[in-house]
Amino acid sequence: MEKGVENSFEYYISGIPGMVSIDPKTSSPLVLAYIGDCVFDLIIKMMVTGKGNRQVHKLHEETSHYVQASAQSFMMRTMQEHLTAEEHAVYRRGRNARSVSPAKNQSITDYRRATGFEALIGYLYLNKEYGRLTELVSIGLESMMDADRKKQEECGADEKGSAL
Repeated sequence: MEKGVENSFEYYISGIPGMVSIDPKTSSPLVLAYIGDCVFDLIIKMMVTGKGNRQVHKLHEETSHYVQASAQSFMMRTMQEHLTAEEHAVYRRGRNARSVSPAKNQSITDYRRATGFEALIGYLYLNKEYGRLTELVSIGLESMMDADRKKQEECGADEKGSAL
């Protein structure tokens, strides 16, 4: 290793007692989704807290907006056209996996698509494909933020129209 270059998080975490490497190619899609859920949650929490200090309840509300199954499903629809064949196969395996827990307050379609989304995130994370992971998450988040802006513009136009 080149002198002066910091070790990665994985380097340090691998030294934790009981920590073993996980092979994403042999992991079940639900294990990949389990890991992907954590990784995506961390990404969103870092993004939300980066906007400044607020009450934890407000942070939680904004985080929930992005991590709920319907949001992940929406992002996945945008991301799909950017996936490689291998990534699409991982997504499909996750989407088609039979989960023990039922979808809570979400359609079964959104829940399954979100499970595929999380499986893909977990797969990329475990493969240490961080650049690709952040590229796809950025595509999904940009599409969601665009939709949110359009919705706000429509609400603003409706309020102006009803005030006349």
